[in-house]
Amino acid sequence: MGLPPFNVSGSPFNVVPIHNYPELMKDTCALINAEWPRSETARMRSLEASCDSLPCSLVLTTEGMCRVIAHLKLSPINSKKKACFVESVVVDKRHRGQGFGKLIMKFAEDYCRVVLDLKTIYLSTIDQDGFYERIGYEYCAPITMYGPRHCELPSLQNAKKKYMKKVL
Repeated sequence: MGLPPFNVSGSPFNVVPIHNYPELMKDTCALINAEWPRSETARMRSLEASCDSLPCSLVLTTEGMCRVIAHLKLSPINSKKKACFVESVVVDKRHRGQGFGKLIMKFAEDYCRVVLDLKTIYLSTIDQDGFYERIGYEYCAPITMYGPRHCELPSLQNAKKKYMKKVL
């Protein structure tokens, strides 16, 4: 059901679902852990859970699949069947500022719309809201991936996280 490697206008880069390229998992694990350290075992389990539906980890790689440049994970939102939550968006530090974040986000949007038939993407960020605004995301109320809450959570009121969404 998944898309083949996605190549934008003949560029030497592809975006692929990681479960179709398990040989990229170790490098992807190292990339994510360089930004947010966690045990390799826990990180690998998360990557191994990727599938053609949700959750799905996408990686931006060079042609020939020899180097991982960026990663993001699409996760289900139990209370919103036609939406997903984007998390763990990371671009290798050596490649930041070159449009790779925009590229992987664009592919994720296409993947959500075409393959998963989703209508909305949600995310949270602490310090990258300017980037997400430039690619069409708007601020929204906090959302939980685990279903609706029937009470206020003080931790969300004081959090530095900003929640954003994009209708596809």
